[in-house]
Amino acid sequence: MEKQMEEVLESIYQKSVAHGDNIITVLQNMQNELGYIQEEAVYWYSKRANIPASQFYGVATFYSQFHLNPRGKNIITVCSGTVCHVKGAQRIVSKLKEELKLKDKEQTTKDMNFTLENVNCVGACSIAPVVIVNEKVFGKQSPDKMVKNIKPYKE
Repeated sequence: MEKQMEEVLESIYQKSVAHGDNIITVLQNMQNELGYIQEEAVYWYSKRANIPASQFYGVATFYSQFHLNPRGKNIITVCSGTVCHVKGAQRIVSKLKEELKLKDKEQTTKDMNFTLENVNCVGACSIAPVVIVNEKVFGKQSPDKMVKNIKPYKE
């Protein structure tokens, strides 16, 4: 393990002990600092805190906010709720996968610039179909509109 990662984890550990943080908070801090929940970080923390790694993984796999794999610089979130689905969300996903050259179950581009994910609902049915890039909301999208909307993020 890198010395820098160990220092980050020790800092998270010291703060969590001082504040009585729970596993969710520890995982949030770990992900914020490291970008995603890394296996070696979980095992280090598990050993240091004397908490079984399975407890960390149980929480990390239950909540969709946690990511066990590296994510791209730009996160494209496609709403797949009922209204967005009916209005063509899957066509948008297919077009974005083609544009980003993502195969089968791949979510992140090889250059780590984009991660494409589906969510159940973003709560913006009146502007369906909805796609969020980072924190910018794009409503009433079509596959072609979305390809144009991600161009600035490619640069």
